[in-house]
Amino acid sequence: MSVNRAVLPATLYTAEQTRVLDSTAINEFGIPGIRLMQRAGHAVFAEMLDRFPNVTAITIVCGAGNNGGDGFVVALLAKQKGLDVQLICVGDERFPFTLKGEALAAWQQLQSIYPSYELYRPGMSFRGGLLVDAMLGTGLSGKVRGLFYTAIEQFNASTKAVVSVDIPSGLCADTGGVLGVAVHADITISFIGMKRGLLTGQAVDYCGTLLFDDLKVPDEVYEAVPVNLFRTTEEDLGECLPPRSKSSHKGRFGHLLVVGGDHGMGGAALLASEAAMRSGAGLVTLATRSEHVRASLSRCPEIMVKGVDSSAQLQPLLDKVDVIIAGPGLGQNAWAEQMLFTALGAGKPMVLDADALNLMVGKNLFSQFELKQRNKWLCTPHPGEAARLLGETVNDIERDRFDAVERLQIVCGGAVVLKGSGSLVSAGDASYLCSAGNPGMSVGGMGDVLSGICGAFMAQKMSPENAARIAVYVHATAADYIAQSQGEIGMLASDLFLTIPKVINGQYE
Repeated sequence: MSVNRAVLPATLYTAEQTRVLDSTAINEFGIPGIRLMQRAGHAVFAEMLDRFPNVTAITIVCGAGNNGGDGFVVALLAKQKGLDVQLICVGDERFPFTLKGEALAAWQQLQSIYPSYELYRPGMSFRGGLLVDAMLGTGLSGKVRGLFYTAIEQFNASTKAVVSVDIPSGLCADTGGVLGVAVHADITISFIGMKRGLLTGQAVDYCGTLLFDDLKVPDEVYEAVPVNLFRTTEEDLGECLPPRSKSSHKGRFGHLLVVGGDHGMGGAALLASEAAMRSGAGLVTLATRSEHVRASLSRCPEIMVKGVDSSAQLQPLLDKVDVIIAGPGLGQNAWAEQMLFTALGAGKPMVLDADALNLMVGKNLFSQFELKQRNKWLCTPHPGEAARLLGETVNDIERDRFDAVERLQIVCGGAVVLKGSGSLVSAGDASYLCSAGNPGMSVGGMGDVLSGICGAFMAQKMSPENAARIAVYVHATAADYIAQSQGEIGMLASDLFLTIPKVINGQYE
């Protein structure tokens, strides 16, 4: 069977769920564990030959668990291919008597043709032109210690390419956190179940090119393990935003109101408004400080702009719209409070971002609204705002982003986007991860653009859950296309206006 390892699956698993997949394949479907280990080794070796066709010597560093067993299979295949193999095992003087199960079986097969190995010693030479990391797998939970710590540091000090087997040693498969130290891989090949932690947080700096191989595990195995975390894909976009009928008119695609743009911050609200237009909203009204009206109309005449310097001027606009975005450039002064309180009083579906979230926390407003109304909201905090919402630190949020986004959803209701590398969306029963995006998005205004896309999709009758996950995907993918054409550094939030419609309309290959 031909496997396209570059196509990552949509379903994401914890380490424990992956272990259940593995045991189900072995115990209920009769696939021997050593067979799965052999398939993993073959997958790694095939990818090595494809990406490094001129390699003649490799160094494989193995632990004593099943991750090391995969490495033993790679060593066997490399030796059979005629490569110069340096096999290094991390362990004490009891090695190899500490090996068990499939790892022991793989070791015995290797020993029958290649009995040479070395125990790892700090500072020893890694002679191969390519390094294979098969030290620590998904079972790691505590901090990396001892010889493993030293070996990982030696990997990272090398300038040679590194292939990690299943997961870079030292990463937490569930959170993506670094457990003291972790291997910086150039390529990571994950097996059977795509580990969720590899796609968010710190992990994206350690995995390099991330690949996946299901090891020919039957589909029925996956049906036996319930999951609630999914990677958003282009297919999801097509399902949530189907082609428009020929008889369409602007009234079918919603009227969106953007409230924001205090003195000196009119650009944020304008970015959100134009992003909404680019994302298919039928009508967009911008309620902002009067001083911003002329510039906003000049920048984007398709937007209806109203100067609102008091709640009395905002109130008449609320009855005419379907969805409200509050927060971009809103500020946190008396005017901002008036605008937010008035908008909340309309009882409409809302996107809450930036200063709207800060005001909600400062005034303890979430607890003042019934869940029925909060379930119509979509909140888009970055880690700093998330920390304020939960009364924690940014480090607390980043330590386990999956747990954080679920707790944020309980506080906020509706759907919550936890922005950052590997942005997450939670809507209660299910969560979603976006693996698109790039460092060029680390610039002011990107969050405002995302809010505009979210609001536009809600105006087009998407639920907060679907609007959030599809908006995050469109936003990140549009930025990836910009990065491909002009690079990451120097990207502007407004650059995405060129590519958002093309992503939505499927006009990129």
